[in-house]
Amino acid sequence: MATSAVPAAIAALLGLFVPAPELDEVRVIDGPPPSSNFAEVDRLYVGWSPGAEQAVDIQQEFASAGARTRDENAAISCYIETREGGGDMAWCRARVFELLAVVETLLRATDGNPAAPTLGGAVLWSELTAGSLIQEQSPDGAYAGLGFTVAYRARI
Repeated sequence: MATSAVPAAIAALLGLFVPAPELDEVRVIDGPPPSSNFAEVDRLYVGWSPGAEQAVDIQQEFASAGARTRDENAAISCYIETREGGGDMAWCRARVFELLAVVETLLRATDGNPAAPTLGGAVLWSELTAGSLIQEQSPDGAYAGLGFTVAYRARI
């Protein structure tokens, strides 16, 4: 019996993002960055966001009398970042929101992927929720980061 849907939900998100053609130029990372030396301009983290107190926030309760099943609500912290060496902040800001739109589209049910919101059956439903934009100029150029959460409900 599963104690939580978190491992399956994170694995399903990675399974959606890594092979997505729209994210071919994006490095998708499971959890926190292993180092800060990446060649890629764009990165998408699943299960990590800078400054977040936790990778996933989980709440559970009994689904009904008899305590045979539990409902789990969770919010998985994610983060998109992009860099541009010339200092073009408008481009960086537009790019992180462009990548967020790709993530949101991948989570929506379509004719080709009707199980997308269920993360392939790992959860009852999921959705993209709250976000927070970070912008920065440095000697290396412009940087924009967008923290967001993927919330879900699961029956365990």
